[in-house]
Amino acid sequence: MSILTRAAAGTLTLILVPGAAVAASGDFGAWSAATRVESAAGTDPAFNGASLDGCPFISRDGKTFYMASTRPGGRGGIDIWVSSRASVSDPWGAPVNVGEPVNSPDNDFCPTISRDGHRFFFVSNRAGGCGGDDLYATRLRPAGWDPVENLGCEEAGGPNSAGNEASPSPLPERRWGPTLYFSSTRAGSADIYLSRSHGGAFGPAEAVSELNTGATDGQPNLRRDGLEIFFFSNRTGARGNDIYSATRTSTEDPWSTPVNLGPNVNSTASETRPSLSWDGTTLFFGSNRPGGDGDTDHYVTTRERLAAPTG
Repeated sequence: MSILTRAAAGTLTLILVPGAAVAASGDFGAWSAATRVESAAGTDPAFNGASLDGCPFISRDGKTFYMASTRPGGRGGIDIWVSSRASVSDPWGAPVNVGEPVNSPDNDFCPTISRDGHRFFFVSNRAGGCGGDDLYATRLRPAGWDPVENLGCEEAGGPNSAGNEASPSPLPERRWGPTLYFSSTRAGSADIYLSRSHGGAFGPAEAVSELNTGATDGQPNLRRDGLEIFFFSNRTGARGNDIYSATRTSTEDPWSTPVNLGPNVNSTASETRPSLSWDGTTLFFGSNRPGGDGDTDHYVTTRERLAAPTG
């Protein structure tokens, strides 16, 4: 199993109402010192445990928190769990297993819910895939989950390979249509890729060259306007697996040179799967730094919005 399952998360401190615009990349302050989500008053003790807990993703309204975990009570291997709260000012409740068909006896992780709250992407190494960990999708409806679908093997023009794919991050780009960013250990020198949807099906993986190095670069997550991206890397200058970010002026422009988020966020341990809140001010991630309850713990860092959003 790849390192892509070792991510984690944290608490949300500020959420804008759905539909509000987000500030430009230069209109945010520095990241605060990261803290564990369990340190927030009232958080259910079961939110994090002695088992592996990671792969955070929070819903658009800030009231639903998806994660991956090997805690007792799952279907086997790594399962996807969900915690909820009544409002963004309330503490997180105990995680609940999302059940089948999302979870299986194999490893199921890296959950991502789309901005409409229904399309659900995740990763699994269940039987019948393309090899290793593959990207899957389903839809959440009032009656439950639709059957899950493998997004397709590269031999048939799809994004999955014989390697390990992880961290699907959807973006509805105006020019290209639905685009899915993800990472992969497929053969070649690249780690971060994108796949564009054509006729409802995601196409071949395309390397995002300006983000990749000869080191390990993985688990991308985009800000909702597509102008900022976060991922982990152990490239030169990192103290372990560190979280980096890059920006661009428009979704048609290349990404800037990635920047390490610094010691307020990163440690000498491994930081993995960053996940940004809808308003762009709160970043969740996982770390196996000392002082946690288990293999990995959920951490959170925030930044101030310095200017009013435009657009």
